[in-house]
Amino acid sequence: MTTERTRPLLIVEDDLALQKQIKWSLDRFESITASDRASALQQLRKNTPAVVTMDLGLPPDADSVSEGFKLLQEILTFDPDIKVIVLTGQNDQANALRAVGMGAYDFFAKPFEPELLNLTVERAFRLFELQAENRRLQTLHQPDAMSGLMTRDPEMLRICRMVEKVATSNATVMLLGESGTGKEVLARGLHQSSSRRGGRFVAINCAAIPENLLESELFGYEKGSFTGAAKMTVGKIETANGGTLMLDEIGDLPFQLQAKLLRFLQERTIERLGGRQEIPVDVRIVCATHQDLKALSKEGKFRDDLYYRLAEIVVNVPPLRARAGDAALLAHAFVRRFSLEQKRPTMTLSQEAVRAVELHSWPGNIRELENCIRRAVIMADSSQISCDDVGLQGLPEVEGESSLDLRVIRDNAEKAAIGIALGRVNGNMVKAAELLGVSRPTLYDLMHRLGLK
Repeated sequence: MTTERTRPLLIVEDDLALQKQIKWSLDRFESITASDRASALQQLRKNTPAVVTMDLGLPPDADSVSEGFKLLQEILTFDPDIKVIVLTGQNDQANALRAVGMGAYDFFAKPFEPELLNLTVERAFRLFELQAENRRLQTLHQPDAMSGLMTRDPEMLRICRMVEKVATSNATVMLLGESGTGKEVLARGLHQSSSRRGGRFVAINCAAIPENLLESELFGYEKGSFTGAAKMTVGKIETANGGTLMLDEIGDLPFQLQAKLLRFLQERTIERLGGRQEIPVDVRIVCATHQDLKALSKEGKFRDDLYYRLAEIVVNVPPLRARAGDAALLAHAFVRRFSLEQKRPTMTLSQEAVRAVELHSWPGNIRELENCIRRAVIMADSSQISCDDVGLQGLPEVEGESSLDLRVIRDNAEKAAIGIALGRVNGNMVKAAELLGVSRPTLYDLMHRLGLK
């Protein structure tokens, strides 16, 4: 069984003679041992076992079950899928049932039958393996709606979770952020996470279409409604019926069209140009802009009532320079993609090139980074992309002090350092730990404390 090889069995027993006996009885499994709660937690973080056998009576008070129940709770909190088999005394059925009630897989009375314990451990491994395979198959059939967005930045991860939560409602969502930050990727993720994912996702850039054509693009037109209207044409709003419509660069929507869009949002019906029939449309609106709509509203360039209709949920998307470690992470991903496109699959970034990517401020955000890496892949003379191939210069921007709280400063610095390290080594936890000068378990502990995944 592969699970027996890849994730071991942890035996927690303070009686060393009994510990050896259990390990000998279960010699067909790869076993690791611990004699108290502290060493068990250390082995848990280091080896992430699939199955644990444990005694409830552990030091420093082996006559009490308090340490054992604390350890059981900590194991199940660390990974609820771990199968815990509790070993108890002959007259300790109440504690055994309590352990099962907390989430233990099974219990055995001591002294135990080796054959029965072997069978129980094997069944626990098989169940663990089946559940892992089931999760893998579910992931294949139901891909993550945010799979198009790659990040390790805590703020961007929070935004992804926020978008997934909002997706279940019908609220209109406004995405604010600089050009090239991934607003359309978030909009598509919102659509895929919603009940409308069976419908179409339609995007239109309000700044890219001439003003005299934008109305017909949005609302459609009837045959003969203007010169050149040779047939009836459905607009983008109607095309997105049953799905999601993204209005990109909504801040550039002409003022006279804003009133017509507001009417649609209120009535949920449209009239094509040259038509008289009201057509009901069921569509969710997601809009995006890099402009300050409140400032435009004060200047009289954007309607207040339309702004409040569109801004039911506002999501501020941070620029790439504010996402710790994401620039290097994305650079590695773009190298993989473009090297395959160019039939140069072994290409990698040199450490100097990675540092150049990290130090650049990326005013054009992800779009600029993507173009930079594509050019570097094409122009590089060897399989390793050098700093000259990337063609970047500059120093990191210095930000003003936002807090003098030493704990906040330390936590922010640790988050940033971990994000940068993971980005630099392309997510390799062993190399990231070496780069940060800590052990791998310490890195896992830090990430858990700081809420990083």
